[in-house]
Amino acid sequence: MGMRTTLSRPERLTSSNGSGLPKAKAHKKGRLRVGVIGCGYWGPQVIRNYYEMPEVDLVGVADTRTDRRDYVRRHFPRVRTFADHRALLDAGIDAVVVATPIETHYELAREALERGKHVLVEKPLTSSLRDAIELNRIADERHLTLMVGHTFLYNPAVQALRRIIDRGDLGRIYYADAARLNLGLFQRHVNVIWDLAPHDVSILLYLLQLRPKAVSARGSAHVQPGVLDVAYVELVMEQDVTAQIHVSWLDPCKVRRLTIVGNRKMVVYNDVSLAEKIRIYDAGVESPVTDNFGEFQLALRHGDMTVPYIPWQEPLRLQCEHFLECIHSGDTPRTDAYQGLVVVAVLEAASRSLANGGMRVPVELPATFAPAVAAQEEEEEKIVRLEATAS
Repeated sequence: MGMRTTLSRPERLTSSNGSGLPKAKAHKKGRLRVGVIGCGYWGPQVIRNYYEMPEVDLVGVADTRTDRRDYVRRHFPRVRTFADHRALLDAGIDAVVVATPIETHYELAREALERGKHVLVEKPLTSSLRDAIELNRIADERHLTLMVGHTFLYNPAVQALRRIIDRGDLGRIYYADAARLNLGLFQRHVNVIWDLAPHDVSILLYLLQLRPKAVSARGSAHVQPGVLDVAYVELVMEQDVTAQIHVSWLDPCKVRRLTIVGNRKMVVYNDVSLAEKIRIYDAGVESPVTDNFGEFQLALRHGDMTVPYIPWQEPLRLQCEHFLECIHSGDTPRTDAYQGLVVVAVLEAASRSLANGGMRVPVELPATFAPAVAAQEEEEEKIVRLEATAS
């Protein structure tokens, strides 16, 4: 695939250890006190994982609905429940998981960070790029771990696929095609792009390690007026690699499939498959040749298909454990806040494209988090001036 540009933080925010500047402050060893905000569709799975971890004290769960708090008390009797998330934040926790609807992510995560809590936010990070930039800034200024729940990046199959691509097995990447379809789980406040596409966008950016350049999107609303339930997104990345993403809440079949085509081999990742998550095809098109009559021809190559063995582990458990590890070490998470910011930038570009009739629009990524960097540079200049005066 040639030289790749790693999706890291902006250069002016990168330290010698390769992580964001400044690095998150390592938490003292010992049991971490964790809270969860939200016990709707995904929250119970998060609660279950932290409840089962011996190294975690799951202090409490906050949810505004009485029936959801009753659910927590029935299934997790050692866990306190709170009707107000502020009471949970005041309960002596070290970290919190935000598992609430997308439109609430920014306010809840901001409040937790400002109270000194490490934060894991379910995907997507925020509903706007501006809010994602602000959360990145606050987390960096306060040396806190801010992580996004792009759970598929902790899937052993996706990790295996990353290794296949990194080794160069596929050769130069031509394009990728993703489909995430199902019937149901309709949302009221966000369309199908903001609901489902974060999975595939995060997977593609992680696997290919190429910066997104432009997006075009089109879709249609059939069930709820004004809320897209079927959509098609084209993502253009560096090196002219393109990806097509098809998402739908209105399909009879459950599909979670990603195809990546290279000039050497092709691979299909099928998350719905129980036994064969990844298939590698030794297939492709050979160099053009001219036959004895001077006619142009392409030779197709049909080689073997291989299925690598991938030991299974629950991706959500791996994600929950990774969050704890990063809090203890201060290391940058695999799905850190900047990676979450890039995904939001792609989704926001898709929204602009939809508003402009599907035309291709650029993905706007910040060159720096200006407020935090400006303050730091001002402080550094002040120190230099004081040292010069003293000498």
